[in-house]
Amino acid sequence: MDATLLILSTIPGGIGFVLLVLAKKYGRVPHFVAGIAFLVYPYFVDSVLSMVAVGVAIGVGFWLALRAGW
Repeated sequence: MDATLLILSTIPGGIGFVLLVLAKKYGRVPHFVAGIAFLVYPYFVDSVLSMVAVGVAIGVGFWLALRAGW
């Protein structure tokens, strides 16, 4: 892992942490699932483009889940 990916991985990690705190506070499953996904996926990507693409996909999935009423 190069330095750029290491620094950029703190962004989804922070988002994941906040979502997990909100999941615990409000008891919401979509927040928990998205939080875990945001925390874990940076370990499995190997480029900045894939990190951004997966992060956007998780964010859109989370948004759609909330819009669907979950």
